[in-house]
Amino acid sequence: MSEDKKRIEKDSMGEFYVPESAMYGASTARAVENFQISNLRFSRTFIRALGEIKRACAIVNEKEKLLDKKIAQQIVKSADLVIKGEFDEDFVVDIFQTGSGTSTNMNINEIIARHASVELGQPVHPNDHVNMSQSSNDVIPSATNIAVVLETIGVDKNDALFDEIGKLEKSLKRKANKWKKVYKNGRTHLMDATPVSFGQVFEGYATLVSDQELWNPSCVENVAALPIGGTAVGTGINAPKYFGESVVSELNKSIKYEKYYKIYGDNNFFETNIESFSRQGSRDEIVRFSGHLKALAVALFKIANDIRWMGSGPISGLNELKIPALQPGSSIMPGKVNPVMPEMMMQVATQVIGNDTAITFAATQGNFELNAMQPVIAHNILESIEILRNGIKAFNEKCIQGLEVNEKKLLENVEKNPILVTALVPKLGYDVAAEIAKEAMETNKTIKEIVLNKGLMSETEIDKVLNISKLV
Repeated sequence: MSEDKKRIEKDSMGEFYVPESAMYGASTARAVENFQISNLRFSRTFIRALGEIKRACAIVNEKEKLLDKKIAQQIVKSADLVIKGEFDEDFVVDIFQTGSGTSTNMNINEIIARHASVELGQPVHPNDHVNMSQSSNDVIPSATNIAVVLETIGVDKNDALFDEIGKLEKSLKRKANKWKKVYKNGRTHLMDATPVSFGQVFEGYATLVSDQELWNPSCVENVAALPIGGTAVGTGINAPKYFGESVVSELNKSIKYEKYYKIYGDNNFFETNIESFSRQGSRDEIVRFSGHLKALAVALFKIANDIRWMGSGPISGLNELKIPALQPGSSIMPGKVNPVMPEMMMQVATQVIGNDTAITFAATQGNFELNAMQPVIAHNILESIEILRNGIKAFNEKCIQGLEVNEKKLLENVEKNPILVTALVPKLGYDVAAEIAKEAMETNKTIKEIVLNKGLMSETEIDKVLNISKLV
């Protein structure tokens, strides 16, 4: 069948041409024509979240005797196919669209309605049936929150963000334990400072990861409170009383939450936010969550950048760490190998920080009862989670786990470090120690050599004071 072949569909504005093979209808086709902005589309997890909402709403509407049983059951079956990814290619609306995400809500409404109509052999309406008791204004923020939770803790996946953060922390701790007695020069202001052990350095990195506020249960629990049931402006107009609570109950039945229970010890995976005004007029919970992702990104940037610098060289750089060689580093310089994984991680962190800025500003546009930048908020928060998850996984498996230390270079650097003179201050005084350090730098001699030449201390005394293991 030709891709150019069209059929005529109708919506509230009249007739419109739709690709013959498309599952969506006129409203979606109008959006495709209007919003030819980018190649950005909603993620698989966001589409799944939309399907979960439509499924749960159909069940509740049937229980409330608002929706015919046969139609409701078919909507559930069609929504199940959306959840499984059967119609992903039909989710065609650009991220940059109407601020409520109405076009994407109609996209799923039309897909489910068309499939259900074909299966039943009778009309199923995208608004009257699939969107019953709902509005784009509560569906899109609810889908965003569901997708954030799914991507963060995984639920029924084993490769979510929390999984990869935990694996990275373990890898960093293993390196810390392995290198407890491997010493290097500390650096402050990019200048040599007193020694530290590589174990201390990597324990610090592990702590940076483990101390992230993301691990606080309230971070995810806050996002897991959904505004569904608020409909147009948060009042719940055109929805039954306690509709939101009933939908959330169905969501908790549909979405497996064993993993959530193991992490938080709570069977209530999602909760309803009875006061929906704040969740629809503001996206504060996403702003906060994005802030935690940004903090993680900042920590990861520091770790990756440190490793990149410590692996620099090998001749004119620090050459303290041996970073796994993964690919040629230059199209013109044979034999050059670059720190590709640290640089990838730094770029991911940079993008997450940029996404947070976009989310923050978008969230300021909570005009009265609706934030009018829902799609860009949803896209950016989910992109941040996705690239952090994938970036951390690659960084851990292809860099951290394969790191080695250049012990010979490290020992040489530590022995020549003029700042070791700091350990002599209690015995020789600050001014004398400063003169020794200055001479060491000018002559490229060790502190020990200069002190012995000056007869300021015996070899036994200086070896005791400059014992590296006692200086860290």
